[in-house]
Amino acid sequence: MREPIPADLKDIRFPVPIRYLDLASAEVDTGSSALSEGLVIFLSDGLPVGQAYVDKPENTTALALRVVQPETVEHAHQVAQIPLKNHDVSILICTKDRPDELARCLASIPRQSLPPVEIVVVDNASAGDGTRRVAEAAGATYVREDRIGLDYARNAAVRAATTEFVAFTDDDVVLHERWLENLMKGFDQPEIGCVTGLVLPGELSTPAQLIFERHWGFGRGYRRRDFDRHFYRRHKRHKNPMSMVGAGASQAFRRKVFDECGLFDVRLGAGAAGCSDDSEFWDRLLHHGHTCRYEPTAVSWHFHRKDMEGLAKQIHQYMKGHVAALLIQYQNTGKLGNLRRMLMSLPWYHLKRFAKRLERGATSDNFFLKEEVLGSLQGAFYLLGRWKMQPW
Repeated sequence: MREPIPADLKDIRFPVPIRYLDLASAEVDTGSSALSEGLVIFLSDGLPVGQAYVDKPENTTALALRVVQPETVEHAHQVAQIPLKNHDVSILICTKDRPDELARCLASIPRQSLPPVEIVVVDNASAGDGTRRVAEAAGATYVREDRIGLDYARNAAVRAATTEFVAFTDDDVVLHERWLENLMKGFDQPEIGCVTGLVLPGELSTPAQLIFERHWGFGRGYRRRDFDRHFYRRHKRHKNPMSMVGAGASQAFRRKVFDECGLFDVRLGAGAAGCSDDSEFWDRLLHHGHTCRYEPTAVSWHFHRKDMEGLAKQIHQYMKGHVAALLIQYQNTGKLGNLRRMLMSLPWYHLKRFAKRLERGATSDNFFLKEEVLGSLQGAFYLLGRWKMQPW
């Protein structure tokens, strides 16, 4: 049975092609061909520096001039020239019942330009022994965490790591060969406690994957950004837009920030509230005076859920986790902007989109509105019932 899809995707042919074009290639330099459809990602020295969706024929040179900023290319070149000072880093991966995806992720680690000191795989109560066998075959340290929840697993990974820095990725991610090196180069100032990276789609083979990438994706653009105490204070009246910082699928930390700020809150994340454990932790870092940096030259690829039913459940969990995190951030900091977001901004945002849906029908930006609203409500009740629970 064919899955229902939004009206604005009915004329799109799947899979949507993802095409990588080097700016130094003759195809881009001469504009000798036209691009007709799909996602086009431009490369400079092997690193993505700009992208665009194309739905009609467009000259390659003209497209590159439109979407690639000179300062982005220059930044990628500068990062390549920076000497690497921070080598003491572990790669941490938390997983549950996905040995095939884990094997694919682990296979991208030996190609890293900066080899990690250790790889730690935390198995969050998988049913069989496939996860252990895959981890051990890759030479990783295998840790079993039987308490269900991503953040029990993440905290177990932090405790198991022996290095000054720790870098998290997910089992459904593949890493660019310079991912770890460029994350570590981001720690060039002592106040930087976290560095995140650019996460691109691994494929766009189904409507569900395209919807996720367009409206919920992990990419945060091609410009480096620092989120510091000035950013934190600027949003004092309102909830800090922490999703701008990056994605939990690509993040590294100084190990000592966990000693100062605590570990991941086990009330959040997959297996608990469902999401926003990473953004809540970034908010906590900023509250304690640290800086979070988004570094777009630290590149990885995420393979989104392929089916609409799975995406609907994921979005429900995302909104459940988002609202739970707002309450936790209020609990931790007393910032009323978190309550304002939950009680005023978010309901108004949903109401406007509901009105648009009544007027224009279900499109990809509001197709899962019911899941968003129900997830938001459930998130509030979920966290209030765990208000006094120990966070880690």
